[in-house]
Parts: sequence; C-alpha cells; structure tokens
Amino acid sequence: KLRTVTMYTTRPIREGETDGVEYFFTDREELERQLASGKVIESRTYQTIAGPWTYYTVDDGQFDVADDESCLMIGTLESYEKMCTYFEAGKMVPVYIEVPDGIRLLRAVKREENQKKPNYREVCRRYLADEKDFSEENLERLGITKRYQNTDMEMCVEEILRDLDK
Repeated sequence: KLRTVTMYTTRPIREGETDGVEYFFTDREELERQLASGKVIESRTYQTIAGPWTYYTVDDGQFDVADDESCLMIGTLESYEKMCTYFEAGKMVPVYIEVPDGIRLLRAVKREENQKKPNYREVCRRYLADEKDFSEENLERLGITKRYQNTDMEMCVEEILRDLDK
C-alpha cells in the first residue's frame, strides 16, 4: 500500500496542474512560516530564469501512515539525501527512474509548449542543471545502483512494483 506525499513549491502553477496534486503551490511568505514552525524537512532553491523557486518537503502529517502502508514521493538526489538524514536509517528506499537524455528533453519541451507563455530558456537551464544534480558521482555517493528505465511506462511501473513487493 503506497500513499503519495505531495511536496511544496514556490514556483508558479503551470497550465494543467492542480494545487495539492502535483505540488502544494505556496509563496515565499508561507515557506518562511513553515520554516519558522520547524516543519520543513528539506528544501532546495533554484535560481531560475524567472527568479528563485524553492521546492520543499514538510512534515505535515502526510508521513503518518498505518503499519502496513508506505509513502511514495518524487524528489531529487539532494532531497533524498536530506530525507535520509531526517528519518531513521533504513526507512528510505530510493527508486531511481532514468530517462534517456533526448526523451527527457523532448518531454520537457512538449510540456512547456502547453503553457500560455512557454519559457524554453528555463527548460534549457533545468536540463543542464539536471546533468550535474543527477551525475554518476552523486548516484554513487548515495549508493544508488538500481535504475528503472522509463522508456515504456507500463513496463517500468511493473518492474518497480515487483521490486517493492520484495
């Protein structure tokens, strides 16, 4: 039984997104309130073309699950590392999903095409930043060796679920 955890961000909501589904969309002031309350587990701020955007995880009750449940969340290697520090050892299991560079770039461009004001410079900035953030050195440092290839989503999900059942 997997329960999804929704992260928070100060970036503007995109066309087709729903607050509370992809992210909880907040502003800088709300982030500061959550930081002051001590509920922020981890945060990352990116200097984007549109200004600084922060993505963060809050201990807001989403991690309170029954004994037979687990949480599933999407994050970066940096967020994974910080979550491992926050929770006791062995509680975090990485599921590293990999997409070939060309497909990843095309997906990002296609998503951006659907925006009222596409920002292709930000797509390029993020693509290049991801090369560094998800480097082989970082994967090795965090002990992530298993990779799931997301070229066929159905097969990828089946493989992940099989491994999680183990």
